[in-house]
Amino acid sequence: MLNSALAQRDPAARSRLLLTVLALALLWPGLSLSELDIGVLFDGSNADTMGIFLSAFWPPEHGRDFLALLWTATLETLAIATAGMALALAVALPCALIATRALSVSALSRGGRPHRWAQALRWPVRGLLIVLRSVPEIVWALLFVRAVGLGPTAGVLAIAITYAGMLGKVYAEIFESVDPLPTRALLGAGSSRLQAFAYAVLPQASGEMLSYTVYRWECAIRASVVMGFVGAGGLGQQMDLSMRMFAGGEVASMLLTFLLLVLLADLLSQMLRRRFV
Repeated sequence: MLNSALAQRDPAARSRLLLTVLALALLWPGLSLSELDIGVLFDGSNADTMGIFLSAFWPPEHGRDFLALLWTATLETLAIATAGMALALAVALPCALIATRALSVSALSRGGRPHRWAQALRWPVRGLLIVLRSVPEIVWALLFVRAVGLGPTAGVLAIAITYAGMLGKVYAEIFESVDPLPTRALLGAGSSRLQAFAYAVLPQASGEMLSYTVYRWECAIRASVVMGFVGAGGLGQQMDLSMRMFAGGEVASMLLTFLLLVLLADLLSQMLRRRFV
């Protein structure tokens, strides 16, 4: 009986309990510092104010003039996200190639001699990627709005800078997680780093890269909406104007449009994964 009880006992129970206690111990000060108070939503007239605000969302605005404006803002949002991602990719891919150790002969073979230029650039490029992604895109948008004025240009540049850092970091990690044997064989046979990347690393990493890129494009759509509130154009800027005019029906139509955009990105991701992965 005792042996069976010991056999059924979870050997990881103690470590899980300790992790749970540690998580709770860290969570409680965090909640205190954040001054979270959910009860304020239902305190006094706040609930009535929220109810009046939400009741204005129905029915969603569907006038012809507003739908034309909504269509233009939606296209602008997609253009901001897509252009920003294109610029981010143009920066992220070269940086990822320099930052990764997957294409280093010294990393793949003990007897290989490291490329001095690669080692000299690897850590500065990794530091650059950290700097690019450490500043939120909304902060970049605020800076570029001051520099280039209101409009989509600020949003495109903000997404390009922040997402270049994110994509470069993740791409470098994906390159390092692939099977090194094909890369080692090509580099050992005298192939260049670019040839080894094109024929050994990229075919293995393309699935994860595609999935993560589409996910980041979806995040860029959401970010472009948020940046619109600081004057970076798109749906966010129009939503800010509608909320200031207390036009709840217009806000509801924009939220539904935003939901459709996210669903579109999800369907596109599934289709691309079925096609190329």
